[in-house]
Amino acid sequence: MVNIAVLGYGTVGSGVVEVINTNHEIINKRAGEEINIKYVLDLRDFPGDPVQQILTHDFNDILNDDEVKVVVEVMGGINPAYTFVKQCLAAGKSVATSNKELVASHGPELLAIAKENNVNFLFEASVGGGIPIIRPLNTSITADEVTEITGILNGTTNYILTKMDQEGASYDEVLKQAQDLGYAERNPEADVEGGDACRKIAILTSIVYGKHLDYTKIHTEGITKISTEDFKYADALGVSIKLVGTTKKEGDTLYSFVAPMMLDENHPLSGIHDVFNGIFVHGNVVDDIMFYGRGAGKLPTASAVVSDVVDEVKHMGKNIMASWDAEALPIGDFRDAVNRFFIRVSADAITKDEIQKLFGDVTYVTAEGVDGELAFITSSMTEGSFADITAKIDKIFSIIRVAF
Repeated sequence: MVNIAVLGYGTVGSGVVEVINTNHEIINKRAGEEINIKYVLDLRDFPGDPVQQILTHDFNDILNDDEVKVVVEVMGGINPAYTFVKQCLAAGKSVATSNKELVASHGPELLAIAKENNVNFLFEASVGGGIPIIRPLNTSITADEVTEITGILNGTTNYILTKMDQEGASYDEVLKQAQDLGYAERNPEADVEGGDACRKIAILTSIVYGKHLDYTKIHTEGITKISTEDFKYADALGVSIKLVGTTKKEGDTLYSFVAPMMLDENHPLSGIHDVFNGIFVHGNVVDDIMFYGRGAGKLPTASAVVSDVVDEVKHMGKNIMASWDAEALPIGDFRDAVNRFFIRVSADAITKDEIQKLFGDVTYVTAEGVDGELAFITSSMTEGSFADITAKIDKIFSIIRVAF
């Protein structure tokens, strides 16, 4: 029997307990051992819940118990999760986590401590919820040079954009709906401003290239400026608008950013709707690969956490995680990245002749029910050139990058 402890009894933590209790027979069979939850750590009490019998409020009960071999960290945030995980690994306990903030900020250090102590630090659930993506990148796509990894990595923003598209509702209306349904937090900033997707693309990129991509170096935009008018133009073009995180290799240089993009129907991510996530990977040998599924939610995320627990039990005493060094991964200056842009401006602020002088040849777009503005798609140009040009224009309503 292998004893484990769960740090945090919130949404994901209670899901981990539920998954292990519900599927205990198949989980034990796949792990080759009986997995027993000895402790659950939380500041709160849960009267009437069977978890109360194994509840502790003192982390040291877990840290100092040599019978606990695997610890599940699902508290979220950096502190005290970072301190607890570091201490567990140093004490010879493997850790499985869903904490993307922790992984993005301290992944290389925690992996190194795990390796030193011949245990494991696994984090499948930190990206894509229930979608298996970390493990395939770590163990399956190892014969390729990965030249692109692009994903819809946040279910909240994908839900909002889907509803705005399908129902013609405003951003504010759909955000409230998402909050009422529990898809968005009361303070949704991490989701809607792109921070969540930013951390996730940083984790994926670091795994692929084996060096640390500091998420604070990634250019990040959210969806708060997307309007119903943007979707009218998207409908006219036959495209979708999605918030994507992407890292692409252009020559010898990597460019990484998070931003809304227009995707045509041929793009593998264009048909991913609601709270689902999708991750597209291109390798120079394997070509295109897609991963799709529920990117969040209690049980899908808990399922991914428990899969890591099973892996750690199966490989007790053996470190299995691939290299993710603390050495910084160099990425190109975002101003040098090349994209095409959809832009809407007030018809009072600029003429078509002026647009021609500034941008060269463009493709104009019209949308039913939208008047008093000029909308167009540029040719390919650097982010820096585009930023310098648009700085000269007043009354810009919207800018969205184009991937078709």
